[in-house]
Parts: sequence; structure tokens; C-alpha cells
Amino acid sequence: MYRGFRKVALAAALVVAAGTAAAQTAAWQQSITQFIESQISNGPLKGAVVGVCAVEIAGQAGNDGRSNGNDGGKAVVAYNASTRMVPASNMKLVTTGAALRAFGPEYRFKTEIGYTGSIDKDGTLNGDVYIIGGGDPTIGAADTTAYKADALFWKWKTILSGAGIRRINGNIIGDGSAWEGGLEHPGWEYADTWTYYGTGSSALSFYENTIDLQVSAGAEPGAAVNITQTYPDTPWLHLVNQAVTGPAGTGNSLYLQTSDRDKDAILTGTFAVDRRPKREQASNKYGALTCAHEFYRNLKSTGWEVTGTYGTPDQVGGDGVVKIGHTESPALAQICRRTNYESDNFYAESLLRAMGEAATGIAVYDSCLVAINEVLEDIVPGTANGIVQKDGSGLSRANAVTPEWMAWYLAAMSGNKAFVESIPRPGEGTLSTLKNLTPWKFRFKSGSMGGTLCYSGYVLDEAGNPRISFAVFTNNAAAKASEVRPALESLIQLIGKN
Repeated sequence: MYRGFRKVALAAALVVAAGTAAAQTAAWQQSITQFIESQISNGPLKGAVVGVCAVEIAGQAGNDGRSNGNDGGKAVVAYNASTRMVPASNMKLVTTGAALRAFGPEYRFKTEIGYTGSIDKDGTLNGDVYIIGGGDPTIGAADTTAYKADALFWKWKTILSGAGIRRINGNIIGDGSAWEGGLEHPGWEYADTWTYYGTGSSALSFYENTIDLQVSAGAEPGAAVNITQTYPDTPWLHLVNQAVTGPAGTGNSLYLQTSDRDKDAILTGTFAVDRRPKREQASNKYGALTCAHEFYRNLKSTGWEVTGTYGTPDQVGGDGVVKIGHTESPALAQICRRTNYESDNFYAESLLRAMGEAATGIAVYDSCLVAINEVLEDIVPGTANGIVQKDGSGLSRANAVTPEWMAWYLAAMSGNKAFVESIPRPGEGTLSTLKNLTPWKFRFKSGSMGGTLCYSGYVLDEAGNPRISFAVFTNNAAAKASEVRPALESLIQLIGKN
């Protein structure tokens, strides 16, 4: 009798608990819906499209950096969850997760060093030195993830010395031919391709394929803007200054128009007379050539004799390259962390193109998207119904993702430690302005462009493990991002209260 009574009591308790949990979830959903609709009807989201989905993560599988890390879950919050929306830089979560799944967190890009010609007994190379790019996006980059350029160059010189080369009677060749096709996605806005955030990826790059300029206003409106290129040195580029000083209060609309088919770099736009001097960054279409030139300069400055010049294979030529060594990038986990923390477009596009090259042998965007879709389909079956991906970074406005798909994708990736740790907490990276959310409780990625502000990531338990995945998307907002952001911060706070 006692045992029977206990079973009945336990069953009754479970029914009550289930009913209580269901009631709590319904109340949670209602409070979030009411908040969203209040912001749409009489707040900064008025007229905007809003989509939200949160998934309560069930169990976590292995933590080897390659498993899905999730064996189920349930959607607990949904608002326009099946509406495809522009995700902006939330697309980087898709690209970094797929790259970690495809390659593993310890994967490293290789840059090979080789030569043509012959080496004399006295150590003279009668031929050219080749730097053969393998897609490492960190070469010469200024961030803390990357190795310093001088340290990398020292390794390359060590490889040359190890092959018996002491002086070079030839040229330094930067070979980025491993990746075919154009540098940028063809659907990007043309003006974006001139900027530091829209620079194209290449198999051999340098300084994330950007150029630093120091600019300052002229003495009066209408005068030429003062411009000096500071780093890296690109002597083949001809800077044409067409920019003028604007009236006070007119801001900064400078663009450095560059092309991989023209050695002219044309500075256009205005820079207000009341603005302070500043550093501007622009796109550099000659990553392989820049890498060759910087290594050439380093060799000369450290006492190496180089009788030739620098170039790329199509400029100088050379067959029968003998490969004598290679250097490796930092681990992929570190690169993905940089990509998501700082929303680095260049790194994200490099990861996408690397997946295309590895899977198909072709790094053009069409092949890259086929490759990543195969990986994503393995993570979230039925992927094609929830995502239209055009690039790796989210710069294209043709990207379209449902909040529902993003939340389930994040749930599926929740056991991948390298992926989860690549996502910033409030107060870190691009979330540095979010001060009202408890840092230990959240990890999520921001994404923004004109009229679009999105956040996707995790609510964490006390041990720092994901317990809820979520996606909060807003498109077509007329209010400023600075007005929309507090509303979304409050919405994420509500999601985290369950």
C-alpha cells in the first residue's frame, strides 16, 4: 500500500510540476510578446520587422570541437520566428561554427616558402623566392591573435637559411593564386569594397588587405584634404587626392576608391574643417604583392642581399617552385574568437573561402556556399528552409535567416566549446556598450547595418554552459541604433529570466 501510494503521489507531483512549468513558459512568452508589441506600437521599434526565437537546450553531447553537442531541445519563445530576415554580422556565427565543424579548432593555415633556380656553393640563389599563400588571414594583421610581421619574416628567413640560401640573385614573389575568382562577393555594395570592412580575402594577404592613411582638414572649406599613407608601403599605387575640406559640421564622407585592375587610388568625398586629424583605413586590392614587398623590405633592412625586386607570378613569372618549408597560422579557435569578438569581416570571408577551397578545390563564392551548406545541413537538417547565405561576414543584404533556424543552429552547436568561447560576453568586443546585462549569464554576437540590429547567442547557467539559445532580429528600423539597442537589451534580459 505504501509503495503504491508513493507511486501515485509521485505521478501527481510530476503532473503538477509539468503544469506549473507550462504555465511559467506561457507567462514568459506572453511577457516577451507584450514587450515587443509595446516597442513596435509606441517605441523605437515602430514600423520595424521584429523576429525572436529562444530554444531551451536539452542535453549536451561530446565536447571534441566537432560534435553537434546537442541531442534535442524545445522552442520556448517565438515571435515572427519563421520570417527570413537580414542577420547582418550574426552571419559570422554561421561561418565560424561551420569552419570549426569542418576543420576542427586546432586547424592551422599554412604558408609555404619555396624557390626557383639553383643555389650556388656560396649560398647564392640564382632564382626567385616564393611566398605561397594558403589562406592565412592573419599575416601581418595588427590584432593580438596574429603573429607580428617581423617575427613571421624571421621564420621565413630561417627557412631560407636552412636550405643553404644566404643571398638572392632574383626576386621575391608573393603567390596568392591558390584562390580563384574575385576578391569580394559580387553582391556587395560597390562603395563597401573600398573600405576596411569590405576588403576582399585572398590566399596570400597582408595586414588584412588594408591601407592606413592619416588625414586632416585643409585650412578652409574647399581646400584639399591632407592625406599621407602611413602603412603598409605600396609604392605601385598612385594616390590621387580629389577630396575637399567641407564646412563645419558636415562630418566625414571620405572614400579611397581602389581596384585590382588599376594602380590609381582616388580619394574622394569631404572632411569637415572642424574635424580632428585621424587615421583612415581603406581596402588594398594587392595583398600578395604587398606581402612580397614587405618581406623584400625586411630582407634588405636586415642585411640580406637581394638583387631583384618584388612581384607576383603574373608580373615576374617562374616555373618549377621547390618548396622548402612552411609557417602556420594561429589555431582556428583563436581566429574564430577574433572573428566573433571584433566582428572581423576579413577573417570571416577568409574562413568561408577556405571551406570552399578545401571541399571543392575552388575558392569562388558559388563553390564556397555549396561547401558550407553541406556542413550546415549536417548540423541542422533542413537548413535550406531557414537560411539563404551569400557571404561569410554578413555584409551582403541578400543574406536571409529565420530567427528559428538561428536559435536551433546555436542549440546544435552548444556543445562545441571552441565555438561557444568564440562568442563575446556583454562588455566585451562589439558588446562593449552593453553594460546592463550580467556578463557571466550571456554570450552573444551583435550584427548591425543601416536599419538592422540583431543579437544571437546563449543564456548560460551558473557553470557557464549554454542553457538557452536565442536569436533577436530587427530589420527596417527607422530609429537610430542607439535607441533600438536599449530595447533589445531589455528583451534579452527578459529571455534570460526564465
